[in-house]
Amino acid sequence: MIRLTNLKLNLDDAITHQEEIANLTKLVLSKYKIKQDHFISLQIFKKAVDARKKSNVHFVYTVDITVKNELSYLSKQQNNMSQTPDLTYQEVASGLKELSHRPVIVGFGPSGIFAALLLSRKGYNPIVLERGYDVSKRTKEWNAFLKTGVFKEQASILYGEGGAGTFSDGKLTTSVKNLRSRFVLKEFIQAGAQEEILYANKPHIGTDVLKRVIKNIRQEIIANGGDVRFDSKVTDFEIVDNKLVGVIVNDEERVPANVCLLGIGHSARDTFRVLLDRGIEMSQKPFSIGVRIEHKQEMINQSQYGDFHNHPALGAAEYKLNYHSPSGRSAYTFCMCPGGYVVNSTSEENTVVTNGMSYSKRNGANANASLLVNVTPEDYPSSHPLAGITYQQEFEKLAFTLAGKDYSNPIQLVGDFLNDQNSTTVGEVIPTVQPSYHFVRMQDLYPKYITDTLKEALVYFDKKIKGFASKDAVLTGPETKSSSPVRIYRDRFHQTNVEGIYPMGEGPGYSGGIMTAAVDGILTAEEIIKQYKYQL
Repeated sequence: MIRLTNLKLNLDDAITHQEEIANLTKLVLSKYKIKQDHFISLQIFKKAVDARKKSNVHFVYTVDITVKNELSYLSKQQNNMSQTPDLTYQEVASGLKELSHRPVIVGFGPSGIFAALLLSRKGYNPIVLERGYDVSKRTKEWNAFLKTGVFKEQASILYGEGGAGTFSDGKLTTSVKNLRSRFVLKEFIQAGAQEEILYANKPHIGTDVLKRVIKNIRQEIIANGGDVRFDSKVTDFEIVDNKLVGVIVNDEERVPANVCLLGIGHSARDTFRVLLDRGIEMSQKPFSIGVRIEHKQEMINQSQYGDFHNHPALGAAEYKLNYHSPSGRSAYTFCMCPGGYVVNSTSEENTVVTNGMSYSKRNGANANASLLVNVTPEDYPSSHPLAGITYQQEFEKLAFTLAGKDYSNPIQLVGDFLNDQNSTTVGEVIPTVQPSYHFVRMQDLYPKYITDTLKEALVYFDKKIKGFASKDAVLTGPETKSSSPVRIYRDRFHQTNVEGIYPMGEGPGYSGGIMTAAVDGILTAEEIIKQYKYQL
């Protein structure tokens, strides 16, 4: 195939996918003087919105075409034309070492899902142990929590099938250049995701579609010989002579294992403590904390797209902002959810945590994003490896108390936050967080080095997006789980100092989002495959 880059279409030429392909084909034939009878097919490799000039918002493409006499066209060395690189995922060969027990995977988030998928396809028959529920039950239980305010730990939206990302925007962006990323996207599509995630510049699935997708992947894992067990919390690790020999499930069942892939999320704090007690080496890691900020999506659309903001070829607009304070701190927006909702993502009793999510259509009235400030181990209360977790919990417990001890989320209007005033009523932006919210001063929740940096960032971001610091924008807190504050040591083979334990994904500190976690799960599974053959 031949790759062509920097192709541009007006928005009117790409309202439907059929029109888009037809107009791209017409452009390619004309621009590169390709004979009609030589042309075979065209597929989009990458699509992005160029909105740098609000008077000329348009799409920019990279496409791959199939033509007859390919070498003759390539020999002309035309601008932005090259041979399409081979992006096929290359499987690894199985090793020779005997594996006496089925590999165990702890956690069924992105890293666990893709590790299990790869191992099941290669005949290793993995056993997946997930402390939460399957996606249908966890949805039902979470809705019950929002309705009743009665909290159940394993019903938290941070645990269960698909991990925390199941109740998110389903973002699939990553800056990591790895062929396995494309493999992940193709597997999502095969399981029912939208085909445009393969070429969209900022792909997302949406929580509604993602639920169906991960259920379909689970069914394939089982069909391949894997075993996925929900409500199965790993409560201990049996280690003899510095080698793993088994895991304990729900404090009573022993599962023999000499290979365990740890795909625990960053909320599995009790598991981190058990691992530390069993001699697994880990260390503190920096992360970020802050709030969710909500605006009217219409305001974001107008700011990003100008007069084109209601064009049918464009969806809800996104943004990504960064600020560096003279204090040395940084603030940035993260996990932006266009047309989305702020959600209560509490995972422990008597605490409050917030996050964001959106559905595939992104048609909610509000936009929301994390507004975070970086923190480092110097901010933690001690040098203990898990001191970052203690640091997180302090804010989560305080938020629970300040917001009425009923799992309401603390909120404050941006105008009141900037002026150190109490909020008493909402304005044009109606908060979307459930089950309820309570007015709280963020200055009472966070230390001054956090709130001062947030204030500076809001003023700075308002220069980038007019209205970002508008008085009626809503801050919801606390956002404490942007990433893990812990890193579990692993060597170049992904193994810890205890033989047989392989940390992977976001919780142990090796990724940050659905895509990077999925890729890390694949990389870890590959290490198992390269080392072992499966033999009963």
